[in-house]
Amino acid sequence: MASIDLARLRAWTAVPAPRFVGGNRVQLLEGGSELFPRMRAAIAEARREIWLATYIFHDDATATTLLEDLCAAAARGVAVHIVLDGFGSNGTLPAIRRRLAGTEVRLEVFRPLERWWAWLQPGQLRRLHQKLCVCDAPDGEGEGSGEVAFVGGINVIDDRLDLRHGWCDQPRLDFAVELRGPLATAVHATARAMWARAHLARGWREEMRTLARSATRMDQARTLVRQLRGAAVLAATSDLSPMRAAFLVRDNLRQRRAIERSYVEAIRGARVCVDIAVPYFYPGRAFRRALRRAARRGVRVRLLLQGKVDYRIAAIAARALYDELCANGVRIYEYTPAFLHAKVAMVDNEWATVGSSNIDPLSLLLNLEANVVVRDAGFARALGARFEAAFALSSEVSSRPASAGWRGWLRRAGVAWAANLYLRVAGITGRY
Repeated sequence: MASIDLARLRAWTAVPAPRFVGGNRVQLLEGGSELFPRMRAAIAEARREIWLATYIFHDDATATTLLEDLCAAAARGVAVHIVLDGFGSNGTLPAIRRRLAGTEVRLEVFRPLERWWAWLQPGQLRRLHQKLCVCDAPDGEGEGSGEVAFVGGINVIDDRLDLRHGWCDQPRLDFAVELRGPLATAVHATARAMWARAHLARGWREEMRTLARSATRMDQARTLVRQLRGAAVLAATSDLSPMRAAFLVRDNLRQRRAIERSYVEAIRGARVCVDIAVPYFYPGRAFRRALRRAARRGVRVRLLLQGKVDYRIAAIAARALYDELCANGVRIYEYTPAFLHAKVAMVDNEWATVGSSNIDPLSLLLNLEANVVVRDAGFARALGARFEAAFALSSEVSSRPASAGWRGWLRRAGVAWAANLYLRVAGITGRY
């Protein structure tokens, strides 16, 4: 492997700090049926750069078509960079590598699992769970006139295909946003940083030997490590129209709890309503306390959770909390028409978030996640309409489930013990 250009990586590995900026256009997209045509159009129009980061890149017809679009873009001279998670895309990586062989597409794998001993390496439980795509990213800091970014919870896979359960009659419920404006610069910086970090990890042994032989390059490496901790890349702006929004990243460096704190702060300030849709729900103490207190002070708090279960252990964890939440006035609905994969929330019809982060220990403390938070009444109304349609198709948990007594206590204690054990194995200490 050629020596890594540290000066270039310093610019490539900076993850932006969260900050609200105006002048954005954010459009809500439901499912791959709305997202992928927009992505394909943006890829077809790209002339300089495309950056894509995702957890799952499958090999079904939908994913294969998108991969062909990326190859076509590279063939016409666009710089195409893809970073895939080594666990989420492990089964399809060989086919993807074969298709990209001989092309100019630059593929990196975040924490690959190509050998069994890879599982023994530190940090393998911390996965790249972001779903990002940026086309025609700006050439310089602060320029954002031509780029379009996509952020959300939708993997590159057909809406009706589930990896565990096969083909389904109904598409899963999932969301993303199309973003144009200054905030797309932050998405670009993050997607680029994820690719660069995977690239750096792949060649770290050879690079460390080179660094050790050079005092100058060792100084550069120290600077690079500081850059890896994150840096703000957004220029100051007084323009708060048409949409004020922030791009939040959860990483294992400086922004470890940025997404969780954003949720908790919004819930604490809620006056009218809190609606949350998420498939994997096992929040920590502060999050649960914020929900309970909001409901007790008269805020309408509704949770949309899985009714059609994909991972039984995740459903057991969520249902272990039903008794506590229902007793405090939180209303819980289970979505039954199809699998629920949405990670969205709305507070007081003015604050909304769409992204990749679940509300469980994996997303809030381990995985690399990305959410967009939008403060705009029009966007909140659009998301609210999707919420109401989903609630209408769901079943409310109208009575407290059979979780009282010693059996219920044992179930809750068992789930808490398993969650904390998992976090300890992953290297997370302290209370959740």
